[in-house]
Amino acid sequence: MNKKFAPWLGIIAATSLLLSACGAATPAAAPAAETKTETKTDAPAAAKLRIKLVLNGTLGDKSFFDSAKRGLDMMAEELGYETKVVEMGYDRNKWEPGLEEAAATDDYDVLVAGTFDMSGYVQAVAPKYPNKKFWTFDAGPDFEKCEGGCKNVYSIYFKQNEGSYLLGVAMGELVKAKTLPGQGDRTKVGIIGGADFPVINDFIVGFKQGYQEAGMNPETDVIVQYVGGDNPFSNPAKGKEIAKAMYAQGAVLVWGVAGSSGNGAFEAAAEDGLYALGVDSDQYLTIPDAKQKATIVTSMLKNVDAGLFRAAKMDAEGKLKYGAGENVGAADDAVGVADNENYQKFVSKDIQAKVAAAFEKVKSGATKVDTAFK
Repeated sequence: MNKKFAPWLGIIAATSLLLSACGAATPAAAPAAETKTETKTDAPAAAKLRIKLVLNGTLGDKSFFDSAKRGLDMMAEELGYETKVVEMGYDRNKWEPGLEEAAATDDYDVLVAGTFDMSGYVQAVAPKYPNKKFWTFDAGPDFEKCEGGCKNVYSIYFKQNEGSYLLGVAMGELVKAKTLPGQGDRTKVGIIGGADFPVINDFIVGFKQGYQEAGMNPETDVIVQYVGGDNPFSNPAKGKEIAKAMYAQGAVLVWGVAGSSGNGAFEAAAEDGLYALGVDSDQYLTIPDAKQKATIVTSMLKNVDAGLFRAAKMDAEGKLKYGAGENVGAADDAVGVADNENYQKFVSKDIQAKVAAAFEKVKSGATKVDTAFK
């Protein structure tokens, strides 16, 4: 692991939760439930690893949890693994005992959990079961403080700078084309950051590089402002206020990288007849308000399914490194931009092709994306 990057892993984990979980609508609380996918009958006996996904929520979120389930479905279909999902619901008081119960039951070889809320519980539970494996996504334990170094834990983090670069290419080309209804002569994009630290700035650095790649000037046409204060990631009113100011300065799009604070941009966009962008998951699918979701052109994605399936394949090959976190990105198909109804409506086929080409260049290593982690 890059030692310059390591001290920020805890902050990345916390920020990732705030960016993604706060952006999605929260379904009603539900009791713990299990769903099971049996292995294919023609799978080799040696390949029948048992994977248990423990969710601090429920399926149907159209976000990280559904994506994680798709990853397990891929393991069952392509690797012949037996998979099970435990849905603990949204009562936070049930998460720690729920994880402990799931870990104590000898019906798995690998237990998977995600988001920052679960990382501390995994850190406490995993050392009790040294013969089991634990995978976490978009968050992880503090390996240096974990008992025994959490040698049976593997954590997946995502290269947000690469996904943000692709979003920058897409939006730079779109703004340059001036085809958004109601855009007029607007050529600016606003970015609302939760707080001024490297995790958030990694999104901004990547976006600016992509915006410049599209032939736009990020120094004059990308407006950046941080929410700050005591609640930088949970102040949608402040996010809305900042977005309104950005639209007044000539922005046609505003991107909130600030948890639920960023959701204020959707409200502002709907009121002003302009546009917004989502982060981490496809927020076009998760924002319930019809007028607000209509403003969301696309979102920068972290593909949990791809990250988990990659881990499964590497584990089967004996190449997965436990006791550490790992960053996955375009080379692993783990980041991208959401291709949904609005993306097809607002982004031309020509621009979509340019974004696809940019993705391939990042994936191959031909394009190196800058990072805020130096």
